[in-house]
Amino acid sequence: MATIQKLYEVCKVSLSANGSLSPEAVDSVCSVLDNVMPSDVGLETEAQSVRSWRSPRVLNRKAIGIFCIPASSIIPLHNHPGMTVFSKLLYGTVHVKSYDWVEDTTQLLKLSKVRPAKIVRDGEMSAPCGAMVIQPKDGGNIHAFKAITPCAILDILSPPYSSEDGRHCSYFRRCRKADPSGILSNRSREPEFVWLEEHQPPNSFVIRRDLYKGPALNL
Repeated sequence: MATIQKLYEVCKVSLSANGSLSPEAVDSVCSVLDNVMPSDVGLETEAQSVRSWRSPRVLNRKAIGIFCIPASSIIPLHNHPGMTVFSKLLYGTVHVKSYDWVEDTTQLLKLSKVRPAKIVRDGEMSAPCGAMVIQPKDGGNIHAFKAITPCAILDILSPPYSSEDGRHCSYFRRCRKADPSGILSNRSREPEFVWLEEHQPPNSFVIRRDLYKGPALNL
């Protein structure tokens, strides 16, 4: 069985519509995803000649997508509400910065467009490497990618984005804000906290779609 078909089959039995997955389900997906190579999804040529990439490409079958990102390009800070996400770097080097919301805040702050968040990850990853896993409330549910070299990231979303079901993709930026409620004043020993506000991505941020070139899947 082709590796990508095996990944599809394990996702069918492991992913959940409510977003939260058991540790066993996460391990089952990662055990296959960690072994996915560029050649398994039709990207062996791109992986061998990453310096020749000039435009982003994306495969999106609702819940699974491959983002091919040129060097120095950025996928802006965005969230995955109520979703578990598996991200596998197929080739290249990427800088990842991710955050989780501070949950024990006042209701007023929860309704605000500016909210406190804690930094979960801020560093580079290079292929080959294991998959990243983010949960609805931890693991870095709000993240951004910057391609250090041309790179490709295979994403699995469980469940996928759906505005009708309250899973709309929102973009954010870091902003300066005081802490009038004092909710962060006693967190000096915890990871760095910042304030994030909703913000539309720049007009230069464009996702171009292309055809999937890997092995055919039996759906």
